[in-house]
Amino acid sequence: MVHGTPGYRGTRVGVAQGSEARNHSDHGQGDQLPRIRVPYWCSKGHETRLVFLKLPDEQIPQTWDCPKCGMPASRDPGRPAAPRTDEELYKSHLDYVKERRSSQDAEAVLAGALERLRARGVLSDQLLEDA
Repeated sequence: MVHGTPGYRGTRVGVAQGSEARNHSDHGQGDQLPRIRVPYWCSKGHETRLVFLKLPDEQIPQTWDCPKCGMPASRDPGRPAAPRTDEELYKSHLDYVKERRSSQDAEAVLAGALERLRARGVLSDQLLEDA
């Protein structure tokens, strides 16, 4: 069964002005805060439209990472954001892991994890023979 309320207390930012913290947002109190939709374009032409609270223009980010390609996107379609330098390029989770661990460390962690799975009976040696 799916429970009708989220599993955390409070409300999302901008749900209702003057409302008390509740565990669901359908309490019917407060007025909706004004919102605006802001478009961003990357150098590859991808358009991303984000919704923000209606804030002063200087509080809305001028650039945003494109969710499709990871390149920086700007609010001006005719002037894409400057590409990142080599130090700022997108890193995957694996890249961060490789920065923290050497190949030997990774082998030791993997061996330990496999040993714990075998001890619990979750992993048999027959499953590893095909790999």
